[in-house]
Amino acid sequence: MSAKHTLLKTLADGQFHSGQHLANELGITRAAIWKQIQTIQARGIIIDAVRGKGYRWQDPQQLLDLKVIKSGIPTLIKQQTEEIILLDTIDSTNRYLLERLVPSSNKPLICLSETQTAGRGRRGRHWVSPYASNLYLSIGWQHAEGPQSFTGLSLAMGVAVMRVLSHYRQPSIGLKWPNDIIANGKKLGGILIEMAGDASGPCSLVVGLGLNIQMPVQLAQDIDQPWVDLSTLLGQSTPSRNQLAAELITEMCTIINEYPRMGFSQYQAEWQQWDQYNNKVVTLIQGEHQQRGTVTGVDQHGNLLLNTAKGIQTFNAGEISLRAAV
Repeated sequence: MSAKHTLLKTLADGQFHSGQHLANELGITRAAIWKQIQTIQARGIIIDAVRGKGYRWQDPQQLLDLKVIKSGIPTLIKQQTEEIILLDTIDSTNRYLLERLVPSSNKPLICLSETQTAGRGRRGRHWVSPYASNLYLSIGWQHAEGPQSFTGLSLAMGVAVMRVLSHYRQPSIGLKWPNDIIANGKKLGGILIEMAGDASGPCSLVVGLGLNIQMPVQLAQDIDQPWVDLSTLLGQSTPSRNQLAAELITEMCTIINEYPRMGFSQYQAEWQQWDQYNNKVVTLIQGEHQQRGTVTGVDQHGNLLLNTAKGIQTFNAGEISLRAAV
């Protein structure tokens, strides 16, 4: 564990701690503590420094704790996974796993990080990943067959997320084709699936999930679309990040383990239950081409069904963007 993480873990109680106390706890000098504080503040985390009192995290967040997360995951799921890795900082949890998967990794390998310096969303968009505020979770594994065995997997992962979030009884939360978690038309989270390997197999697959828990407004200036976080939607009922991580890992791994046998058709009806755009008029944007129509659901492969002037048309995810018609 880095000195920075240890320091934040101490300050997470929201109380003042003297520089000397922190220096003794970390085994470094008070000058080194001040340098760590400056590094932390550069990330947008506000640390109060008051002479005679010391340092205090102004709006402390709960740090991820691997022991707590594992305690919330059923034994069977833990037995079916390779390892759960918790990092302080990484460029991208998806990239981290893609670079480490080996042919023998047929069990899911899981990675969480407190922050990402180069988090990615769909279509190459930057995923804003402030420290200790949201969830950045990736699950990777090797499979003997090619990517065609996992058609519709991103939608099935949306089902896994909604199985967790539906427990908190916020009806505005739902899904947007193909891989967004939304609430009141604003983005709450997103799913990104990346693959490497031969088309006929074997292949490496990584499922990445970014979920907004308590997004600092001052750090969200680079987000190019309306967004919302769980703390805004749930208030005091917002679950801890550790609890959410355990529940999401459980549901996502459950579906990953059964997906080659079940396929998307098993989750088709459940996905449509949470589709926030069902029966709504939308515009599909694909490059310079736009298509207007009414959403009528998804097929057994996860393709979007759109009722247009030409009848029902089918669209796969690709480089398509779906928006509510105006």
